[in-house]
Amino acid sequence: MNIIDISTDLLTAEVYPGDPEPRLHLVNRMDCDDDYNLSALYASLHTGTHVDAPSHVYDEPDALTVTDLPLSKFIGPVTVVDLPSGPITGQTVEQYFPRMATRIILRSQGDLWFFGGAAEDVAALEYDLIGFEGLSIGKDNEIEVHRDLLAGGTALLEGLDLSRVKRAGEYFLFAPPIKIAGREAAFARAVLVEDHIMWSSHRY
Repeated sequence: MNIIDISTDLLTAEVYPGDPEPRLHLVNRMDCDDDYNLSALYASLHTGTHVDAPSHVYDEPDALTVTDLPLSKFIGPVTVVDLPSGPITGQTVEQYFPRMATRIILRSQGDLWFFGGAAEDVAALEYDLIGFEGLSIGKDNEIEVHRDLLAGGTALLEGLDLSRVKRAGEYFLFAPPIKIAGREAAFARAVLVEDHIMWSSHRY
């Protein structure tokens, strides 16, 4: 089984402008004669590879938080889709976005962003999850893009590193968010499994 790590390192990942830089505080250090090592972390929950929930862009009391999202969204078959760099338009969606997939990860050799009503077109496809590299999938319309996708029930897996992924196509994704109750986002360790084995509780 070939396991491909598609996560970014939390402490060295690019940080969204205005977000706090991650800091690691060494509370105890064995090289300073402490009995054990102990570290504390300060970082935005949107640092590195992370999951966005609807409460990131909606303030209604019933807006789903990261712990409300079903774990099934983050575990299962996924399609890596190669896109031309530049704006994702309605024509891009029509030409490149698979209709039968449950989860997709978008990959490009350059920047990607949703243009016009393309995010609404993608939301209508009702994916469980969309993953992508970089800090955002929008430009001036970033909040609108997040609202369109998250309102439709699509979880967003952001800040991926796809440099080790050699081909587009089918994989098995494992990327559950860290359990932080009631929050709008959470860190995730995302991996793709190539030539995956389907586990089952059945015995034959």
